[in-house]
Amino acid sequence: MDGFLRLLSPVLLGYLLGSVSFAYLLAHSRGISLREVGSGNLGATNAGRALGSHWGVVVYGLDATKGFLPTWFFWKVFGLDAGVLAGCGAYCGHIWPIWFQFRGGKGIATLSGVFLALDPAILLYAGGVLLPVVFLTRYMSVGSIAFGLSLPIFSWIRYEAWNSVFWFALFAGLFSLFTHRSNLVRLSQGREAKLGDSIHE
Repeated sequence: MDGFLRLLSPVLLGYLLGSVSFAYLLAHSRGISLREVGSGNLGATNAGRALGSHWGVVVYGLDATKGFLPTWFFWKVFGLDAGVLAGCGAYCGHIWPIWFQFRGGKGIATLSGVFLALDPAILLYAGGVLLPVVFLTRYMSVGSIAFGLSLPIFSWIRYEAWNSVFWFALFAGLFSLFTHRSNLVRLSQGREAKLGDSIHE
């Protein structure tokens, strides 16, 4: 039972923190229903389109923080595997938030916070993939998918082992394709909004 609780606690606490949607709360405080504008997504990109780019940066920072804090805490107190479990919980909480009808964001900002805690080098390398892709295409969704898919590659390069960081990176990277499935449909139809476009997609 103690072993089960050691596994459940980081996942549950990470999930509850990850379920806090800062994008929704900030937009709501300004009289905007984020689900009714742009993509309807509760994430930094849509918040930036609806509230202004500076608020998008704020939301990104807050979403990354809610991934970083539980991951860092459980890693330092209980070990790396516990940190990975907490990060996984936060990532899933952002995507399926219990406080917001299980409809959240795509999870990339929270995922970046998790890897900032687990291994900043992996985050730096993956960010080095995201930024030029976004710069060249002006599609945040394409850059986010490239970021996610690069995580297991850089995790393997860093560790050359089937450790918990690699398995989480593989899960999150492949799952980014699922969370961005609506973006992929809009891309195929030529309807995906680029950076700087209006909120009407």
